[in-house]
Amino acid sequence: MQLRYTFRVYPNGPQRAALARAFGCARVVFNDALRTRKDAHEQGLPYPKAGNLSKQVITEAKKTRARAWLGEVSAVVLQQSLRDLDTAYTNFFASLKGTRKGPKIAEPRFKSRKDSRQSIRFTRNARWKITPGGDLSLPKIGAVRVKWSRVLPSAPSTVTVIKDAAGRYFASFVVETEPETLPAVEPVVGIDLGLGHFAVLSDGTKISSPRFLRRAEKKLKREQRGLSRKAKGSKNREKARVKVARAHAQAADARREFHHQLSTQIIRDNQAVAVEDLAVNGLARTRLAKSVHDAGWASFVAMLEYKAALYGRVFIRIGRFEPTSQVCSACGVKDGPKPLHVRVWQCRTCGVVLDRDINAAVNVALAAGLAVSACRAQVGPGLRLPAQREEAGTHRDGQQTVAGIPVL
Repeated sequence: MQLRYTFRVYPNGPQRAALARAFGCARVVFNDALRTRKDAHEQGLPYPKAGNLSKQVITEAKKTRARAWLGEVSAVVLQQSLRDLDTAYTNFFASLKGTRKGPKIAEPRFKSRKDSRQSIRFTRNARWKITPGGDLSLPKIGAVRVKWSRVLPSAPSTVTVIKDAAGRYFASFVVETEPETLPAVEPVVGIDLGLGHFAVLSDGTKISSPRFLRRAEKKLKREQRGLSRKAKGSKNREKARVKVARAHAQAADARREFHHQLSTQIIRDNQAVAVEDLAVNGLARTRLAKSVHDAGWASFVAMLEYKAALYGRVFIRIGRFEPTSQVCSACGVKDGPKPLHVRVWQCRTCGVVLDRDINAAVNVALAAGLAVSACRAQVGPGLRLPAQREEAGTHRDGQQTVAGIPVL
């Protein structure tokens, strides 16, 4: 399987200038090719083929005075920019036809030098290499210093140099690696993701939500106010923009590190992991949007999925409409929906007192077919109550009830 390893790089002054030229040339080639395709579409002509497009916007453009500076960067960077455009159009047409899963994709747009993220990609035929001293040697850029945090498992096939909104540079390598099967273990776990606690496991473990964005709000507000006071187009405004971007990057990096550490620990300690397929896009349109984005459930679940495949574990998603919070994990009876402020409830059939979050995590595991003990969701034995015979209905005043309990 293919994995991506990203490392921080520290180019010097001339290397930053060379990278800026490479970013600009790749952007211009992308925009020229996009304009050529748009013009062909407006005139009712077929889209130019990749070979003709490369000849027109790269080979012939280099011979003109207006585009002679394209020869100052590696030709591989320019070719990869055209390939990115082809991929964007392929995904766009597949989205229109409905053959591509996920949300609809818009038509490719023109790139700007003010975009928050700039990137170029080198393939093997660009003759880039990692020097014996540990530097990354790039054509027409030089040997860039890299901060290696771990060893690459195999020789990388491509490297992408990225500049983010905070002005930081990264080198992203794509490598082929074989799955590393971990020794089999007995525990299996279901995970209930939430906002009060980031994750609640079916074994009773509750992991607090770090709320990185909420903790950084004070600093972000201060930096944002400073940005709003700067004149547009001034150098001071650009400095203030970088400060805001760095504050956001610190929160994002801390969240990513938390997700990596937690997902690795869960995968190593459990043979099978089950999670609920949450409707993150729908929740992000509610008043809880900031907290939902701060939690980063989608990226955490994606880490669990690829790490399970890498280490030989079982990963299962259950449907989002599974009533995990309404079913008693002890007896399996559906006790109806409950308001969010009810964190502990008693099953009216078997009388077991249940923790709402742990009960949901156990039900996630049971719905996935994992053999977990339902007693982990039990808070106390409670009272043995007879089963309620009332059916779901509505009072005369219009208040809805489920099994005789008012729903708030």
